[in-house]
Parts: sequence; C-alpha cells; structure tokens
Amino acid sequence: MSAPPSGGRLNRAGGAHIMAFTPRTPRVVAARRLQRRRDRDATGRFLAEGPQAVREALARPGVVTELFGTTTALDRYPELAATAARADVPVSEVTDEAIAALAETVAPQGLVAVCRHVDVPLEQALAGAPRLVAVLAEIRDPGNAGTVLRTADAAGAGAVVFAGDAVDPYNGKCVRASAGSLFHVDVVRATDPVAVVDALRAAGLSIFATTGYGDSDLDDLTDYGRLVGPTAWLFGSEAHGLPEELTSAADTTVRVPLYGRAESLNLAAAAAVCLYASARAQR
Repeated sequence: MSAPPSGGRLNRAGGAHIMAFTPRTPRVVAARRLQRRRDRDATGRFLAEGPQAVREALARPGVVTELFGTTTALDRYPELAATAARADVPVSEVTDEAIAALAETVAPQGLVAVCRHVDVPLEQALAGAPRLVAVLAEIRDPGNAGTVLRTADAAGAGAVVFAGDAVDPYNGKCVRASAGSLFHVDVVRATDPVAVVDALRAAGLSIFATTGYGDSDLDDLTDYGRLVGPTAWLFGSEAHGLPEELTSAADTTVRVPLYGRAESLNLAAAAAVCLYASARAQR
C-alpha cells in the first residue's frame, strides 16, 4: 500500500484516504473561536490542550465533543484516541499548522479537545457536603486561578468557586494551569461573592478570609483545632487582595506567618499553605 500524500492520511479503519484538517477547515475554524470568552460563553464549549488535559476530560463522560490531533500525537497517544472513539467522540486528524492555530502554547503537544462546560450551580456543589472549599474572589490572573484550582484538588477540596468578576475558568491558560483538575472538582461560577459566603455559612462551613493583616495567625488556628471542621477559604487577587465586604463577611481573617525576610507570599503559595493546613487538620 502506498503512503498517503503529504497532508493526508488513511482513516483508522483502513478505508479511503482522507485529508487532514487544515487551519481553514470549518470545524477547526469553529473550534478556534473558542479561544475567545464570548464564544465560549455563547456555545458552552471550551478547549483543553495537551495529553494530560485531554486524558482527564475523557475520563469525565459526556464532556469531550471532539478531539483534534496531529498524526504524530495520535500515534503517540493511541489510548486517548481509542477512548474517544469508544465514547463516540469524533477524532479528527489535523495538520501541524491546524494544531498550532488551535493551541495557545509555543510548543503544542499535538492534541486539543473541544469540551462542554463543566461548572455546576453552587447549590449542587453544596449538596455534596464538601468539607473544604476554595473561593477565588475577583481573581483575574488565569495562571494563578488555575494553579489554585489544581492545589485545591490536590488538598482534597470538594469545590472551587470563581466569584464576582473573576477570570473565566475556561480561559486557556487557566485550563492548562489546572493540569486536569478542572475536571475533578465541582467548579462553580457565581456573580455575588457575598451571597456565596452566606450560602457556605448556611451549609455549615466556617469562613476564613486570607489577608496579610488578618486578626488570626494560621499557626494559631491549627494549634487550637479551628480547622478541623468544614472550611471555606476566601482568596483575593494578588494585586488588590479581598474586597472589604468579603473580609467583613468572613468569620475570621487569617494571615500566613512569615518566618524569614520575604515581604509576602504570592497568591498560589499562600493558598497552598492554607488549603493544606485544613486538609491536614481534617485528616
């Protein structure tokens, strides 16, 4: 059998030659629009890039609607293509130029999945009685938000709430920074952060607001057993911190102790320290 011409392929069932999709193929063009928030919001779809994100997305039934991959990537990760095919998800081979158009990284890994939004209402997330919740209030930086989401997942959080004018959790950089954790925990989008605090408190969680000038030291909370119960942590943007109405609404404002000469911790590091303090206390 002769090799397919450049830019084409034989389909995986061994049938007729099919040309690989290019950047101008309508399905690639439609998927590329999902790099814009307005198109993500309008369609309820987003892009997950790279084998790790694709693997975790496929593990959640009904999320992936299409998988794009270069010939090299599909040959390197045949199990992902097979998983998609078993779930009746179209697997579309694309040119290197097409994957470069779909990806937002400098060196794409050859796989991009179109996914349905996975966020749930706050009421649904609280119905599962989570013992640890992270609230990202007004956090605009997608890398920070995705990293906190990943850390919350690692610490065993049941839900992560993007509250107020926070970054879109489906922003490409946020999805990549979450390293697949976007598909593991209940993700909530809520417009009113104070209403979120009220709902969390009504569900029996203690509300702790992180600030460099908090009334309580994190070590003291740990030593006195105040992190043993169900807990929600409020994290604000690195530039502006938490809004005043949220620090006032919290049960306690908390500062992370600094033992060295550093002026402060960045958001992701502070969130990791707080979330793991709760995770350890609860276990």
